[in-house]
Amino acid sequence: MTDLYSISGLVAAPNVLGGHFYRPPLPVRYVARPALCERLLGGLAGRLLLVSAPAGFGKSSLAIEFCEHLPEQWQSLWLGLSSRDSDPGRFLERLLSGLQPFYPGVGKDALGLLRLRQRHQPFAFEEWLDGLLDELTLRLDPQQPLLLVLDDYHLAQGPVLDRCLQFFLNHLPPGLVMLVTSRQRPDWHLSRLRLSRQLLELHEQDLRLSDSESTELLALQGSELSAEALAVLLLRSEGWVAGLRLWSLAASEAQASGVLSTLAQGGDGLIHDYLLEEVIERQPAEVQAFLYETASQERFCAELCDALRDAHDSAAILRHLQAHQVFLVPLDEQGKWFRYHHLFSDLLRSRPQPSTGLHLRACRWFSGQGLLDEAIEQALRAGQPDVAANLVQNLSEEQLLAEQNVATLLRWKMDLPDSLLTSTPRLILLYGWALALACQLDAAEELLVQLGSFLPARDSAEQEGLLAQWLALSGVIARGRGDSAKAQAYCSEALSCLPLERYGQRLMCLSSLANLAIVHGDLWRARGLNREALELAQRVGNPLFEALAHYDRARVLQARGEVLRALDEVRMGLQRLDNLPVRRQYAVRGRLTLYEGHLLSLRLQPEQARQKLLAGIAEARNCRDISVLIGYCVLASLEGRSGNLSEAFAHLAEAERLMHIWDIPPIYYLAMITLTKCELWLRQDQHELASVWLSRLLDTYGGEQAAAAPEFHPQLPLYIQLHLATYERLQGEKEQAERRLRGLSQLAHNAGGQLLAAIAQMQLTAMLRDGGREREAQQLLGSALQSAAGGGLLPFFDVLSQHPEWLRGQLLALDATPLIDALLQHLPRTKQVTAPEEDDAALVDALSAREQGVLELIAQGCSNQQISERLFISLHTVKTHARHINSKLGVERRTQAVARAKSLGLLH
Repeated sequence: MTDLYSISGLVAAPNVLGGHFYRPPLPVRYVARPALCERLLGGLAGRLLLVSAPAGFGKSSLAIEFCEHLPEQWQSLWLGLSSRDSDPGRFLERLLSGLQPFYPGVGKDALGLLRLRQRHQPFAFEEWLDGLLDELTLRLDPQQPLLLVLDDYHLAQGPVLDRCLQFFLNHLPPGLVMLVTSRQRPDWHLSRLRLSRQLLELHEQDLRLSDSESTELLALQGSELSAEALAVLLLRSEGWVAGLRLWSLAASEAQASGVLSTLAQGGDGLIHDYLLEEVIERQPAEVQAFLYETASQERFCAELCDALRDAHDSAAILRHLQAHQVFLVPLDEQGKWFRYHHLFSDLLRSRPQPSTGLHLRACRWFSGQGLLDEAIEQALRAGQPDVAANLVQNLSEEQLLAEQNVATLLRWKMDLPDSLLTSTPRLILLYGWALALACQLDAAEELLVQLGSFLPARDSAEQEGLLAQWLALSGVIARGRGDSAKAQAYCSEALSCLPLERYGQRLMCLSSLANLAIVHGDLWRARGLNREALELAQRVGNPLFEALAHYDRARVLQARGEVLRALDEVRMGLQRLDNLPVRRQYAVRGRLTLYEGHLLSLRLQPEQARQKLLAGIAEARNCRDISVLIGYCVLASLEGRSGNLSEAFAHLAEAERLMHIWDIPPIYYLAMITLTKCELWLRQDQHELASVWLSRLLDTYGGEQAAAAPEFHPQLPLYIQLHLATYERLQGEKEQAERRLRGLSQLAHNAGGQLLAAIAQMQLTAMLRDGGREREAQQLLGSALQSAAGGGLLPFFDVLSQHPEWLRGQLLALDATPLIDALLQHLPRTKQVTAPEEDDAALVDALSAREQGVLELIAQGCSNQQISERLFISLHTVKTHARHINSKLGVERRTQAVARAKSLGLLH
């Protein structure tokens, strides 16, 4: 589908969209061109079939005939182009959409990226195409090749699209061939293709009808001419297919042979001009009026035509035009949508018409159908930017802030004049928020300055309202810039004076203040702000804002180390979105899904985490939401822990590329990506490289003049300290590493950041154990288990993999907790022993008398509660004994323990 429908999030009916890849049928009484089709067939061994000739020489009809007679193994994709496709982005979106039925899912990420570009920014089409071509190379099957038809390329042709398709053509993968029809030769460098016989060209001379073909066409049309008139007509027409058809239509209405002779023997331009006028003028008056009134539309249906003409007979007139073959081209299988033959519409449009009123009527019709993109375009074509402004203003700030799908508004911005953006305070604020959410901070601030031209306002209430909104937006911009003091001041003041109906902006201020509270280590204040935001969202009953509040609460809970509660919070947020349309893209759903993946990675569930992260990245990218950064960085860390370092760096490279394309200021992403790279470099033993960049990060985010941590990593300064300690430990600077880790653990604990405290404590635990300080290591492990009681398993990752048996022994000596049980499940299973016999005896001796008693009752099928009652021990103690039995026998479940015990002779 075209970008107009896809980026607006509106769902058009199938009959609206079906025409974009619909191959029209051959004209009635078409004269077949088998010789030309045979030549085209020979060109399928190359890359490009180029059919270029002036209007009306049957280029499209030949392409249709050729597609209908392709060899059995060939598929074809038809793209009929228009002037709207001159934007390479729009063209490539259509191309990717057309490829989906042949190769489902191809270019999915590329398509999302393309939809988020902004026309005023440069876009690396060649780089984008390179990735797409690589994907196509893997998906194309040379045994079932595809013919890509670009019909009427001249309508879209331009320097940028020419360069784009030149690159596409130069790197065309096997199994894909292009057929291009155009009135003018594309500006491509084709010499190399000619020399390598990869190009077949057909020109005007090739397409001219021979005398026999022209005679056959006229005969099929039912025209009767004298030999003299026929000779003159063949001479004047010069094999021009459209001219002969037009003449035949006009002649069919003529009543006297003298008229036919006059038509056939007319002067220069007769076929092109006079016959066209004869076709139009010979139609009934109401049909003529219909033609002129609808000519301005690129496509139309009966309902739209009725709205344009303020009439109810458009369907009947369309049937008349179809019956009389008056250059009506169908755009769908249902015969619902049409366009005029380009040559015919050119002639219709050449006569001056009062088009402003027609465009405004079309605007109203499209608006009524919910197709705001088309409505805005019609308003602009009518020269009515104020009408376009009113359409844009139908989107409230609250709706924008709730959905945070700024891609839609930014795409509209491309089609609107810049002067429109500053025409009303509402538009300034609307686009200011869109730009701020898109992290276009300079543009947002420049737009916000324009608000001053509307001050002082007409009354004090309006003035206070504008100032309050200015404060809210300025506060969010200041948070993006890392200016904590301004952000704190502006957001706090905005909350004190924003009216209640501006709940969306109030929620943005609460979210920014909560984020700053995490940066400053005040997690209790962040928690209070989260609670206030959730209560506000629940009062207004907006599920999107409720979901955003749950997302913010999950981030605070995660910072505090309460990973399981954070997971519950994320899932509650997603549950609030269950009743929203699945087909729509929502930034908050993308964020929640990403964060669920992040939390699952903290629970050491890599596959589930990866699945959620990829899904979240896809939705966030479609919404142009910077939260994709979390997804890529967590994916990189996951791959790093798995040893897939090249894949990890590839994720970071993609994140950085995306930030460049979206023109995101480096303050948002550079530190976060760099810190993740340092983590990977340390795993890769590139210690010096990590040291250099960790020092630079420390200079920026440490000390008295430290910059505020970025929004998506508010605890970044503490993690810099953590990685510095890792570097020092790897360099053998154990004392320095120990001091840093102890300080970091205490600092994180004091701030309520229990997860980070646990990570520092476990790093120190490993150091102490390796240094022979066993007792201290055991004590510190106990502290780490308390810090991580909220469910975070990541702090134990290195010890789980490097010292599993030591950790198993320590955990089995402790009372059971959900965290200890989860860690034991992540430990490698004790290897089952089948020989020699002395090892079996050792296993038998390993079970205590109490464990033996519990095992016997388990074998009898007793529940834990029944075992507790029979042995007069607590239920907790029963569970602990059962866990120890499973671990010692190297099994996971009760039934396995019984079977294993019987094989060892422990049970009879």
